[in-house]
Amino acid sequence: METQASTRGSPRFRILSWALWDWGSASFNAVIITFVFAPYLTKSVAATEEAGSSALGWSTAAAGLIIALVAPAAGTRADAGGRHKLWLGVHTGIVILTMFGLFFVRDSPDYLWLGLLLIAMGSVFFEFAEVSYNGIMVRITQPDNVGKVSGFGWGMGYAGGLVLLVILLVLVIQPEVGLFGAGDEDGLRFRVVAALSAVWFAIFALPVMFTAPSAKVASPSSRHPIKAFIADYGALVRRLVRMWKEEHQTLRFFIASAVFRDGLAAIFAFAGVLAAGSYGFSPSEIIILGVAANVAAGTGAMIAGYFDDRLGPKPVIITGLIIILVGGLPILFSDTAAVFWVCALVLSFCVGPVQASSRSFLARITPPERAGENFGLYATTGRAVSFLGPAMFAVSISIFGFQRAGTLGILLVLFIGLLLIIPVRPDAPRRSMQAQVGV
Repeated sequence: METQASTRGSPRFRILSWALWDWGSASFNAVIITFVFAPYLTKSVAATEEAGSSALGWSTAAAGLIIALVAPAAGTRADAGGRHKLWLGVHTGIVILTMFGLFFVRDSPDYLWLGLLLIAMGSVFFEFAEVSYNGIMVRITQPDNVGKVSGFGWGMGYAGGLVLLVILLVLVIQPEVGLFGAGDEDGLRFRVVAALSAVWFAIFALPVMFTAPSAKVASPSSRHPIKAFIADYGALVRRLVRMWKEEHQTLRFFIASAVFRDGLAAIFAFAGVLAAGSYGFSPSEIIILGVAANVAAGTGAMIAGYFDDRLGPKPVIITGLIIILVGGLPILFSDTAAVFWVCALVLSFCVGPVQASSRSFLARITPPERAGENFGLYATTGRAVSFLGPAMFAVSISIFGFQRAGTLGILLVLFIGLLLIIPVRPDAPRRSMQAQVGV
């Protein structure tokens, strides 16, 4: 039996504190993974850009495999102990430590594998943290505001990313000698960026640790943690079988969202590559693109939250995917930078709503006591097909012989995701948000 622990602050304050974690986490996603540090690893630390990109791909794949194997059981453990807040703190702390560790990665091939290991570790524990973070969302929202809250969180993440990117661009990246004497020697400029990003995440991750509700379990398990962890996989198999029999639509949603979320991830993963290779953007211009993309995505996520609560998440997801498919086509046919800018902003504006509504879709059909388990499965199914976007991008380039053709591969993945989500019905298992209001 589960009871709700006392919490601090008003509901709005708890939601704001929760969303500040998203704001801070952009330092890992936007700065470390996408726009600044990973490109530094492949271009400046690795012996060659090709070798660095290949090594980064393999380390990312290994991290994805670990997440796919462990995330569901990690979520189940958090549910069983009612400790989403505890595990959010532990996993976030590990991510921050890996970011601080990147300060020691100099621009020499000798440091490549240290950088790759730290980024892979950070990626693994970031995904684990998100499982608990999403589980907390189920406990601080109601059926009539979960869409707005999910959209607000995504919007805060994009806003935090753009603010931090602007700060780093002005204070560290563009000046000849940046903050704390950051220059090009030994890659100090990028190492300082990593350390400042870690501090940023640490500051904004703190509020949710003090305000998030905790669920108490009347009879906690006394089994050895490792045995309990292994036993959770037996429960997971039984859960999947039960989902197939009783929650078939939820399982279909997992599959559909895994496909289109991989396409969405590929949009951001290869935007910088396309900007530099096909449109001649400089490093500073790529960061400016990142800032603009975060503004567009954050604005879209926040606006779409209202439509999510009024119309439901599924119409928002379908509309967003259709606009992305149409908006991405001009990239295939034009090598004009202005066309790319317009398309990139249109796509970014719709990526936020689709991501936010996908999360609120699951939150609406998830009973609170299964939040960690379901969001663990959400992370796992997403990782299970994480090869689709990159593979289709590469295959399309190989077939057609020019870089922009990779966009076609990404659009095909998104189109498949659209076809898969259309027949999914938002069924409401007993005790879920949706069932409580009879929708």
